[in-house]
Amino acid sequence: MDYYELLGVSRTASQDEIKKSYRKLALKYHPDKNPGDKAAEEKFKEISKAYAVLSEPEQRQKYDQFGEAAFQGGGGSGPFGFGDFGDFSGFEDIFGDIFGQFFGGGGGGRTTSRGRAGRDLRYDLEVTFEEAAFGTEKEISIQRGESCPDCSGSGAAPGSVPEKCSQCGGAGQVRVNQGFFTIARSCPACGGQGEKISKPCPGCNGAGLKMKRSQLKVKVPAGIDHGQRLKLRGEGEAGQKGGPAGDLYVQVAIKAHPVFQRQESEILCEVPISYATAVLGGEIEVPTLEGMVKLKIPAGTTGGKIFRLKNKGIQILGTTRRGDQHVQVQIHIPKKVSEQFKTELLKLQALEDKEKDSSKGFFDRVKEMFG
Repeated sequence: MDYYELLGVSRTASQDEIKKSYRKLALKYHPDKNPGDKAAEEKFKEISKAYAVLSEPEQRQKYDQFGEAAFQGGGGSGPFGFGDFGDFSGFEDIFGDIFGQFFGGGGGGRTTSRGRAGRDLRYDLEVTFEEAAFGTEKEISIQRGESCPDCSGSGAAPGSVPEKCSQCGGAGQVRVNQGFFTIARSCPACGGQGEKISKPCPGCNGAGLKMKRSQLKVKVPAGIDHGQRLKLRGEGEAGQKGGPAGDLYVQVAIKAHPVFQRQESEILCEVPISYATAVLGGEIEVPTLEGMVKLKIPAGTTGGKIFRLKNKGIQILGTTRRGDQHVQVQIHIPKKVSEQFKTELLKLQALEDKEKDSSKGFFDRVKEMFG
């Protein structure tokens, strides 16, 4: 079988394309995802062998020139050292994320060559409508693990030092046989640290961290929306053994406003107007984020009409531009009226009955419908 066909790539594929295709196929045919499936196991062997050749520029060149015959030699080891592919320790960069899924990898912080990274933390922050619109600075208080001052984060009691793990020899990893190949995984005895603490620090019980409440200032940018979050790099839990600190994610919630509604950078409000203003027109005051402004209402305005106030909305996040404010007018109908008001309305109704204007045309059309 052609190695390129096995990996589903063309002969001119880049190294990144080959790597990406192999990762996808390795996840699909891995024996731990297909227990007891011999066909999947054989397929996994084939694609792994193909990747071992095509991922190395020199070996790929020989394969392109001589084909699979370039890697067939006596004793099953092959002239270029690929053999039967019983040990894939050289593929750890490819299998790292795959094996993490199969053997419970992940969890707290990331493990790096410098130590274990601290955990990321989350804080829920509520701000007002105006604070989200214009931006603000908030002081928050969080409880987080910080490096123990008694042992400087080592976890060992003062005057003592951690001991090298006897099971992994300080490597932090042990090799495990999984059928036809060998993989490296975190040492179960030391948790991948490569050392064990015989005399734990009394101040932190060997954890290397102590819980402490800290005060932080958070800058909330103008235009942030409900549900968005801010990332404060390095403000999460402290790392261990020299590892980097985690990050703090601030989840923003915006309080409901009694007057305004928001849709991204646009805001909407409803304003009542009198019947007389709707008929005759006039000037009213409407609320904005900066205060009251005057709005002209033309004669004959109907209920529900929307007027736009340019650049009176929310600042667009990351820019200096603002959205618009939309003002929807609603004709105010009083539930209770005085006798004098009722008398005047009856006079107005009589005048309307005489003029009829557009109303007469409407009722004429209704009569024609029901004939």
